[in-house]
Amino acid sequence: MPTVHFTDAAGATTTINANTGDSVMETAVRNGVTAIVAECGGSLSCATCHVFVAEADLPSLEPMGEMEDEMLYGTAVDRADNSRLSCQIRLCEDQELHVTTPETQV
Repeated sequence: MPTVHFTDAAGATTTINANTGDSVMETAVRNGVTAIVAECGGSLSCATCHVFVAEADLPSLEPMGEMEDEMLYGTAVDRADNSRLSCQIRLCEDQELHVTTPETQV
C-alpha cells in the first residue's frame, strides 16, 4: 500500500495510506487534504493540484510530460524544480511519497 505524507505551507504533516494506482490528487480529495483544490477540469490556464515533491522522491516518479510542464505555468505559487501536478502522479505499490502543498492554489 502506498503512503503519501502531505505537508502544508505551515509545516503540518498528514500521512495517508493510499490506493495503488490512484493519483496523489485523488488521495488528497478522498481524505480531505484541503490544500489541493482539484477542480481544474483539465484547463491549461490553471493548476489547482500543484505540489512540491521531496527531492529524494523525484527519481521514483515518471518523468514529467509536456502537458504537465505547460500546466505548471498556471500555478498561483511560482513553480520550482520539484513542482509537479498531483493529478499526474500515480502511486505504485509500497511507494512512500513526501509532498508539500503551496500556500495557495488559486
